[in-house]
Amino acid sequence: MPPVPLSVEGASVLHQMMRFRRPAWRALSHAARAEILDEAASALAALERPAEGRQSALFSLLGHKGDLMFVHFRRSFEELNQVQIDLARLAFGDYLEPTTSYLSIVELGIYESTAKVYAGLLNRGLEPYSAEWKQEIEATLDRHRQAMAPRLWPEIPATKYACFYPMDRRRGESKNWYEESLADRQRMMEKHGAIGRRYAGEVRQIISGSIGLDDWEWGVDLFSEDPAVFKRLIYEMRFDEVSAVYALFGSFYVGVRVAAAELSGTL
Repeated sequence: MPPVPLSVEGASVLHQMMRFRRPAWRALSHAARAEILDEAASALAALERPAEGRQSALFSLLGHKGDLMFVHFRRSFEELNQVQIDLARLAFGDYLEPTTSYLSIVELGIYESTAKVYAGLLNRGLEPYSAEWKQEIEATLDRHRQAMAPRLWPEIPATKYACFYPMDRRRGESKNWYEESLADRQRMMEKHGAIGRRYAGEVRQIISGSIGLDDWEWGVDLFSEDPAVFKRLIYEMRFDEVSAVYALFGSFYVGVRVAAAELSGTL
């Protein structure tokens, strides 16, 4: 049985963390700042509105890792590239200095279906990776794409707080996620997912895959009205086998939502 679990992909995602060049901003006249803010607020207001899987949001970051975080959901990498260019073209862009960024694609893993589909194809005598095998796999993925479309092309939740972090699964140490059997990984992921589902009414989680796209393997976005929920959820997950044994985490970024109309007050 092939070791790779099936997954379906949706929105292209870009996180941009920025430092605000406050001394240069303060050196401007009041009139110049007002003109720049008017252009930026108008552009951001248009980007805020969800339109067929296309939306952006701005967050004011807490701590020293940056001042602002832009989150963009688009239909393709070309569209992500365009919104990055459009923001840089704004006069406001002259006062933003990138500190880091993260590129990924919304991903939904379907471990349970994977085992069933693989077993069914093998029982029919199909050779893994043959033309007929690939055709059957693609038909299965198409069905999942249609059923999961709202989760693959989500709107950015309109919550007050966001938490973003990248993560890996261990490989090459004493424990290696990628050497575990598909059945064992499925078992562990079912238990792991059950924890997140218990917080369904308090936090919205969007997982995006970044293997081959950025420095980590997945990006995780959490959205909530209560930032303490981020701590409780992630702490509880630390005791789960998937996190306790196999997970590695990057830097965490927590921000407060800034609507376009509030940009002036934030700056």
